[in-house]
Amino acid sequence: MSAILTVAGPPDHPPTVGHPTRVARRPALERPGPPGPLDLDELLLERLALAVAAVVERYGPVRTTMADPALVELAISADSDEAARARALRLLGFAADLPVQAVAVRSPLPLDRIGGLLCPARPVKAAPLADVGVILATTVDRTRIPAGVRAGLGAAARPDRSWREARTALRFTSPREPVIRHADLGALALLAEIPRDTARDNADVAAIARIADRPADLETLDTYCATGSLRRAADLLHLHHSSVARRLEQIGKTLGIDLTEPTGLTRAGLALTAWRLLDG
Repeated sequence: MSAILTVAGPPDHPPTVGHPTRVARRPALERPGPPGPLDLDELLLERLALAVAAVVERYGPVRTTMADPALVELAISADSDEAARARALRLLGFAADLPVQAVAVRSPLPLDRIGGLLCPARPVKAAPLADVGVILATTVDRTRIPAGVRAGLGAAARPDRSWREARTALRFTSPREPVIRHADLGALALLAEIPRDTARDNADVAAIARIADRPADLETLDTYCATGSLRRAADLLHLHHSSVARRLEQIGKTLGIDLTEPTGLTRAGLALTAWRLLDG
């Protein structure tokens, strides 16, 4: 018995949340006797997917933040051709004449909540991709990113390039600086291009790894490298400056770096960043 699948949408109005596209099936699929040479179930599902895509393309995407991960991956992949990327962005609801900015996110919070906060008034789509959340938007308000969220922001341009920048920026985030724009990294972004084995074998990076199980020392070194000032670091750590000075002296001996010298401070800061990138 043959099966006919009909996908019907309202003639004058696109489907919206609360009024889903109607799928009419008639009659049920029956296969008496041994199976034929074709897997009709897979064929039916494939045609259903094509039909739904056609309805979405005709009537527009559903107004929701979460999106099909396959469409999002097609939009941000460096291997996608321009025609496929443009079609994916159109199906996601982005106008052809607007730049799309990518945000790479790691957070226990739901992606749709984060996306809605970042861009409440304009199109925004989110999807999980491997171990990272992807958010695509025409504009992003970084001040609206909730506490506890690690986020890397790419530039508002081609989504594939923006996504590559966003992933790089995410690798540089830390508890002290959980949100980073790629544009703010400058020459530091070059550290992300160093092969992991090369970075791991560096003497300064290996020295940082030796104190990795001492969170207080890591925090002290990070704060001192970020401020370049003993007293400022002491204020941020809520410690007396003499206590911070003693701790830094011990850390310097462990690292084999004189942290009181500008060159030593630069070496320690670069090594600390390169060590963090090993797990990014």
